[in-house]
Amino acid sequence: MLTTVVGSYPSPPQEPKSFSSKISSLLGSYDPYQQAVEFAVQDQIATGINIVSAGQVRGDMIEIFSSKIPGMAWEDGTSKIKGKILPLNHSIGGGDLKIALKTANKISDNFKASAKITSNGKIKEDVRGVKGVITGPTTLVLSSRLEGFYTMEKRDKAIIDLAYVLNKEAKYLEAAGAAIIQFDEPFLSTGMADLKTAYKALKITFDGLKVPLSMHVCGDVTQIFGELMKFPVDIIDCEFAGIKKNLEVLENADLKKIIGFGCVDTKTEKVESSKEICELLKKGRELVGAENMIVDPDCGMRMLPRNVAYQKLKNMTEAARWLS
Repeated sequence: MLTTVVGSYPSPPQEPKSFSSKISSLLGSYDPYQQAVEFAVQDQIATGINIVSAGQVRGDMIEIFSSKIPGMAWEDGTSKIKGKILPLNHSIGGGDLKIALKTANKISDNFKASAKITSNGKIKEDVRGVKGVITGPTTLVLSSRLEGFYTMEKRDKAIIDLAYVLNKEAKYLEAAGAAIIQFDEPFLSTGMADLKTAYKALKITFDGLKVPLSMHVCGDVTQIFGELMKFPVDIIDCEFAGIKKNLEVLENADLKKIIGFGCVDTKTEKVESSKEICELLKKGRELVGAENMIVDPDCGMRMLPRNVAYQKLKNMTEAARWLS
């Protein structure tokens, strides 16, 4: 079974330690997050993950984007939309994805840029690569305070404008060598999002991309799973460890997507045993088939202690190997 992560990993910025890094710091060119990306990748590879991420080390899933996109701002721990949302002329995450690929290649030459995760529509178990992660337009807007340019009545316009910006970012990640590009849309399960607008926005966001696309929707998806199946993505990724009733949607679903099968609860520091995880994976395999599953945690791991996140991933990959 192919294994991956949802995105974030607990790897904090690093102070300069070597002589050269201290000089770089004095010159203002030291990047404290580069080593954080490297540590995140090293940990993920050490646990046996196939498709690693850069760890989303520069902030939470909202801050990373709202602090960089013109028209948006991150102030006092809050995302705000203060003007018209405009495209960037550089990538937000492409540099970290390249660092992740370079780090992975130092460990193993099996990690390839633009690695192909499927063959004839089925998941390949032995592929190695790096995932690009983008917070979706609906979640970014619904997480933000509207100040000035967009009113609540024009919130959908902000979502569409943001979709065009994120399409450009997705193309940057594809060019940087992403094996998968995942769009995080947790707000789709809350009842606060207009699914028609979300669909329209993501269709814009996906335009022109050739890399396999994943949409991560955490939370209870029992009421919207049928609608999620209509979204133009290859992979629908959901929580099945922390929210067991989500398994119900797989029992009679007309599955036309690969399922990202969250099998480790990221909301608790309790480390599930490999045996526990294996039993849950068996249920998933019975419902959708191993060839239609990608194994991953329920959600991002940023809020967990590093040793807990590491052990959860290690046990997860061991359980997946037992069933491969």
